[in-house]
Amino acid sequence: MGKTGQGANDGAKTRILVVDDETYIQHVVHLKLSNAGYEVLTASDGEEGLQMATEEHPDLIITDYQMPFLTGLEMCQRLQQNPATAAIPVIMLTARGFALDDADLRSVNILKCLGKPFSPRELVACVSAAVGTKSVA
Repeated sequence: MGKTGQGANDGAKTRILVVDDETYIQHVVHLKLSNAGYEVLTASDGEEGLQMATEEHPDLIITDYQMPFLTGLEMCQRLQQNPATAAIPVIMLTARGFALDDADLRSVNILKCLGKPFSPRELVACVSAAVGTKSVA
């Protein structure tokens, strides 16, 4: 299957988990990433995201920072405690003006923080760089 957006995992599409409590953000990110050839899973809060990451083992997680039940950072910290999910890279979406310490980012495998509002095109480029694929967007 030589489709763009696919990784080297036996011809399967690269799987990306999007965790955000804002339905609109989920929809926009899902649409852009699907159009770029990725398989997209979604979760509406940190607890659901943690459960889905543990069950589905996505290639990359895109998560909001501020969410109910578990923040994106708390979810990443829990993912780090599980050897099966510790290596999953993360792109964090944050409210404008909110910053995370670089040491915190590295300790939980967060590759990049994008401020909201973000450019969907920039997000797709970040995803492409993170998973080593070329996007069509």
